[in-house]
Amino acid sequence: MKQDEIILAIETSCDETAVALVKNGTEIMANVVASQIESHKRFGGVVPEVASRHHVEQITVVMEEALQNAGITMEDVSAVAVTEGPGLVGALLIGVNAAKALAFAHDLPLVPVHHIAGHIYANRLITEMEFPLLALVVSGGHTELVLMKEHGSFEVIGETRDDAAGEAYDKVARTLNLPYPGGPHIDRLAQDGEPVLNLPRAWLEADSYDFSFSGLKSAVINTVHNAAQRGEIIKPEDLAASFQASVIDVLVEKTARAAREHHVKQVLLAGGVAANKGLRAALEAKFSDLPYELIIPPLNLCTDNAAMIAAAGSIAYQKGKRADWALNGVPGLDLEAQ
Repeated sequence: MKQDEIILAIETSCDETAVALVKNGTEIMANVVASQIESHKRFGGVVPEVASRHHVEQITVVMEEALQNAGITMEDVSAVAVTEGPGLVGALLIGVNAAKALAFAHDLPLVPVHHIAGHIYANRLITEMEFPLLALVVSGGHTELVLMKEHGSFEVIGETRDDAAGEAYDKVARTLNLPYPGGPHIDRLAQDGEPVLNLPRAWLEADSYDFSFSGLKSAVINTVHNAAQRGEIIKPEDLAASFQASVIDVLVEKTARAAREHHVKQVLLAGGVAANKGLRAALEAKFSDLPYELIIPPLNLCTDNAAMIAAAGSIAYQKGKRADWALNGVPGLDLEAQ
């Protein structure tokens, strides 16, 4: 009888300390995440040094909790997967070194994983992936359209030229005096507002799949300042709804065009901003009558977690991808080079 493959995965690329155990690439046995949002909220964003220190404090506790939740020991584990990059270098190093120590101590294969590949493979924990497929990745620092023709193969056909969508959300949230992280607060506000303000949509060149949100962010800031100088009051709900509509229109339309032009079978949503209710609803509405299967992960698999790293790590493990003890954190790791 074939023995189950169990991947223990570690994710520490930003401000979540996460450890998961996943069986045969698709079955979550445990998925533990220690968030640091409360620590970073007072600074209005993630402070790298603070994040690293929290990872040091949490990594062993989270690892032990994950094994306990799964009801197994390290003797049952087939391999250790870890986020190699991209991310904050200090934060990445905590996870990488914990993974190296664990793999060395238990004589297990060490499998490096790209963080964005993890976000994409979170969808495999929901349903099997069918190729060719298109992934819309929308997270804090990344907005990309990724074409996949087989497992482990990534072609970035569109990416952000300046601010990623998540960064624009955080900057606009600061303008509205909303707490960090800004995305969920703007999303909630937008549900109660109307997109009545005329804000720009950056379509770029006619055939481009790239994104640009810097101009939109500036337009929101200028709108707020100009209104204040005239003594006018703009309803925060309407501003949030108008901003969100501008972001979502571009994301959805470019995704639909790319899906059509590349004849894909599936369209996957991935990344932290995939938790945005407005974006989820707009994609569902757009693709309801299009011939592509739309896969949207549940909220707990959108934000950073280690189950997604295990799902991607399982494919890398099966393909024979291994790291040696010189493995390091790589802040600018290239997805297409995987």
